[in-house]
Parts: sequence; structure tokens; C-alpha cells
Amino acid sequence: MSAIDFTSILDYLESANLTEINLTCSNGECVTLESVSCPSTLNKSALLYALAIVYIFIFVIGLVANSVVVWLNIQAKHTGYETHLYVFNLAIADLFVVLTIPVWVVSLVQHNQWPMGELTCKIAHLLFSINLFGSIFFLTCMSVDRYFSIIFFSASSNRKRKIVRRLVCIFVWLLAFTVSLPDTYFLKTVTSTLSNETYCRPLYPEENFKEWLVGMELTSVTLGFIIPFPIIAVFYYLLAKRISASSDQERSSSGKIIISYVIVFLVCWLPYHGVVLLDVFSVLMYIPFSCQMENFLYAALHITQCFSLLHCCLNPILYSFINRNYRYELMKAVIFKYSAKTGLTKLIDASRVSETEYITVDQNTK
Repeated sequence: MSAIDFTSILDYLESANLTEINLTCSNGECVTLESVSCPSTLNKSALLYALAIVYIFIFVIGLVANSVVVWLNIQAKHTGYETHLYVFNLAIADLFVVLTIPVWVVSLVQHNQWPMGELTCKIAHLLFSINLFGSIFFLTCMSVDRYFSIIFFSASSNRKRKIVRRLVCIFVWLLAFTVSLPDTYFLKTVTSTLSNETYCRPLYPEENFKEWLVGMELTSVTLGFIIPFPIIAVFYYLLAKRISASSDQERSSSGKIIISYVIVFLVCWLPYHGVVLLDVFSVLMYIPFSCQMENFLYAALHITQCFSLLHCCLNPILYSFINRNYRYELMKAVIFKYSAKTGLTKLIDASRVSETEYITVDQNTK
């Protein structure tokens, strides 16, 4: 999953009124792409500059929100706050995703050209891909963990649960790293011999370029949506159903919050992965080629990918700030930072919500 993978062919076509696009690569190994010249009815400059503004907004909000979540979890050892390992790792993953955004903005405003060298492209792509996959995987693990913690393992030892969660987190990072390696390996800086424009693109083996491109797109859709979303939806639905059955108004409200987790994930990621599948069908010629479709895919891939990254801003709100216990712990962490234990922090401690709500809405049992 990358900020550059799925617009690679479309961006090559930007080299203008040509039926053949020649590219030279830094290592001498490259491919020649043949294309059909299409008059562009899309104002690409206006689109890319508008998206750059949205990306900057996502960067600022995501940077601040996720930094606060990470900082609070680091302060936990001073405040007595029990960290939720998945929330902490989710915030780290989202934080590193948004930290790569300035690099993509620099490329975006130059019509996806890449002036920063091949090494920078590989490193930025790897960081982006690992942490974006990691973010989705941690959201999936969190939904399963919360359900089992409430239904089956509420009486199990705290130490055993911590060990299991740590092992799961290690596995998630290793899996995210593994699935991010193939595209990073194939990334090259390529220069058009006609326009002298440099791009950073995955250059798969020439003899089966289409198969590699389709395979990587389908892998991204499968691991980024087709597998995680049903898991998240099913486990949160079961958890919300159990909680909503309670006559307690506060717990019923928690059930509605849990359903919002599923809706936000769906709204953020379904459009992007739907467009990626359209791109796959187009490459495989299941959808007849047309200039209108080319222009649509170019715009849709850029817009939906930008929109999907809003998830990095919404995650800290949904999984941290919306929970009353979290807000209390944030206040307590700030107070502890600048003063000794006071009557105010004791008052905050006395105002904590029930352990059941704490488990279901924000964190698991201690």
C-alpha cells in the first residue's frame, strides 16, 4: 500500500501527446510503456493543489492528535494510567503515516515528479506502507481483543493478557514490514527522455509487468480492506449488541460509539479500495479503455487516497479522546507534569467511569 503505486501508469500518461513513452532508469533497466494519447478534460493542476491543501490539514491535525496519544501513554508510568498497547501502537503507526505527508505534498505539487532521489523514495514509501498497514492491522486486532476480553477472558490474569498483546503487536509490525517489502524493492527513479521529468515508480519485471501490477493492487485491497473490514464489523457488532442489551443508558451509548468505529472505517476506506478495483479491471481490460475512464481513474485515485488518510486524524478521536476516562487521564498527566499529586487529581480519580465502559469504549481490562 503506497502513496504512489496505483497512479503509476496514469502518471506516465501525463507526459502528454505521445503514443509511446520512453523512460530511462538510474540503473539502466527500464521499460517502455505504450499508451494512447488522450485530451485531458481535467484540470490536474487545480486538483493536485487542492489535494495538497487537504494533505497539509491532515498532517497538522494527525500530528498533534497522535502525538498527544503517544505522549499520554509515555506519561502512564508516572500517572498510574494503564496503557492499552493497541491504542499506543495505533497512534505510533498513524503518527509515522502523517509524518511522510510533507514528502508526498512536495511531489504532488510538481505533478507527481520526484526530485528527491531514489533512496528518499524507497525510505518514504517503506515508512508510509509499513505504518499504514500497521494502523489497519491494529484496528483489526483491537476489535477482536475487546470482544474476547469482555466475553471470554475477563477473569484471565492481567500478566497473561499483556504477554499475548505484546506478541500480537510484534507479529503485526513484522507482517506490515513483510507485505511492504516487494513494492519497495521494485521502486526506481525514472526519467522521461522526452520531457526530462523524473518520477519514482515501481518498475516490475518487463515480461510480466501487468501481472505484478495487478497482483500488488489486489494484495493491497485484500490485506487493507477485504480481510480487516469483515473482522472489525463482526466483532464490534457482537460487542455492541451485547452492550446495547443492557438497560444502563451509559452502556447503551457505548454500543453506539462502537458501531461508529465500523462506519468510519467503511466510509474512509471503501471508496479508495473500490477505485483500486476499478483500476485492476481497467488494466485487465475488463473495462473498455476510454479517455473518460482514464481521467476518472486519475482523479478518483488521488481524491480517495487523500480521503482515506483522514482515518489517521479520526483514530485518536474515536479510540482515545471520545472516552471520558482518557480525557481524565490526559488532565491528570498534564497536572502531574507541572505539580505534585493534588486534590484535583484525586477528584479526577474519583470521577472515573465504570470498568465495563472503560473496557468497551476505549481500553481493555487491566
